Amino acid sequence: MSSSGNRHIPVLGVEAVELLSPRDGGIYVDATFGAGGYSRMILDVAGTRVIGIDRDRTAISGGFNLVDQSEGRLTLVEDRFSRLADVCAGEGVSLVDGVVMDVGVSSMQLDQADRGFSFRLDGPLDMRMGHDGPTAADVVARASEADLANIIYIFGEERYSRSVARAIVAARKEAPILTTRALADIVAKVVRSKPGEIHPATRTFQGLRIFVNEELDELHLALAAAERVLKPGGRLAVVSFHSLEDRIVKNFLVERSKASGGSRHLPEIALDPPSFALLTKRPITAGDAEVAANPRARSAKLRAAERSAAPAHAAAALPAWPSLADVMRGG
Repeated sequence: MSSSGNRHIPVLGVEAVELLSPRDGGIYVDATFGAGGYSRMILDVAGTRVIGIDRDRTAISGGFNLVDQSEGRLTLVEDRFSRLADVCAGEGVSLVDGVVMDVGVSSMQLDQADRGFSFRLDGPLDMRMGHDGPTAADVVARASEADLANIIYIFGEERYSRSVARAIVAARKEAPILTTRALADIVAKVVRSKPGEIHPATRTFQGLRIFVNEELDELHLALAAAERVLKPGGRLAVVSFHSLEDRIVKNFLVERSKASGGSRHLPEIALDPPSFALLTKRPITAGDAEVAANPRARSAKLRAAERSAAPAHAAAALPAWPSLADVMRGG
């Protein structure tokens, strides 16, 4: 496959693809296609096939040139990455050789003011990665003060979440909060930051974005789906950008790399054998050169594991945190 002159290299992309170890004849899932960086590198290995998934229609349409260049080796599907097993089945694929995920919002999305992800660019308060469901403006308009505080605290890790929620509720009584600038200004009045620290609205925007897109539930489901579709010896590589995501990935891989399911009090119950072997005992982080070129790389962590021949473990229940459906219907 011919190389493009202006290639997008995702954060820790080279390391992630090296861990995937793509080979001729292998089938790989790029579960978060984005700008196509992982898919390009995998397709550079002759004879590979890639199924690329993204819930963002803009990303899918942006990848059509790569589909043409791949001469039939790249298939793009607009869907959530939690549904990667269903997507593979829809393409007639039951088992794959590797899955790569880059979790969270993409640089492309942050850089588009009309998507409403960034407090640095004024735009509509949208934040949806796909094109369906409630926007961040809908959540800010309808969620109770208690729900807003929980969303901002749990998903944004904002310690002043109650003050932020109180300020949002007071402001929306005066006028609808419809733009990123309006929300950022409200938050900046109650969250103080010193020069050199992150913008006061960073955590609030993160919390709302994760909530609107159900990102952490999606990640839980995607990891379990990857476990089901990876063949023995198949590899999973996940890049995450903040502690909530990394904790989910770490806990999943650590749990799946140990025998589980039994109890010392009930020794007659057979333990589930490990479904993964860890390839990274500690997360791989970006080097100084990559951080200098892309400051977002500073928080990136890469974890990887290899699938064993054991059956997939039973999927755990999703955590009981605020849900989009409940909050929007006032539940």
